[in-house]
Amino acid sequence: MAIFIELVVDPALASDPALAGQLASVCPVDIFAQTDGGALEIIDANLDECTLCELCLQVGKPGQVKVMKLYDGSAILERS
Repeated sequence: MAIFIELVVDPALASDPALAGQLASVCPVDIFAQTDGGALEIIDANLDECTLCELCLQVGKPGQVKVMKLYDGSAILERS
């Protein structure tokens, strides 16, 4: 399995149960999930399914979710 992206999520967003739930619900390929305690969990096994839809970038404040394209010199997708 080849991973072509890396996700960077601000710890403040990852620990917020409401925002973690939003990330889990908007991702069409289930990259995000919530722990029993409500915190965000990134499902590494699903990272290769990312479609770069950018829905996750709309959750939280600008810059709290970043998608690094490892195949493109680590170009970063983020909401400005």
